[in-house]
Amino acid sequence: MALDDDVVRLAKGPNLATVVTLMPNGQPQALLTWIDTDGDVLLVNTEPQRQRARNVARDPRITVLIHSAESPWDWAEVRGHVVETVTGKVARAHIDELSNRYVGTDYQNPIGPQGRIILRIAADKVNTPAMLFH
Repeated sequence: MALDDDVVRLAKGPNLATVVTLMPNGQPQALLTWIDTDGDVLLVNTEPQRQRARNVARDPRITVLIHSAESPWDWAEVRGHVVETVTGKVARAHIDELSNRYVGTDYQNPIGPQGRIILRIAADKVNTPAMLFH
């Protein structure tokens, strides 16, 4: 499924997203994070040892709720699945790009020995206020 124009707009802005994955026992795990898109899929940058990365390696289902920084009524929900994990220099450069968007500098936090990864998330279902209320 293609990403809605509102999803792309929100994912390209300095907006945070709640990323929900499933723990081994089925309990949802939610974490607020930076978000991005290439226009076709959503991009979440993380580390492979983090819980959400381990969760989607086991079960690729994922939900992303993007919150507008400007209005609580401007949001987008993407229910989907991880279709690819990108590693190496591409993932490392991407975290610097995100950090510059959100905080104005290259990524300053330590990066573990396993590096960074990008979760590429394809949409199965998209919800936005415009879709739900018009």
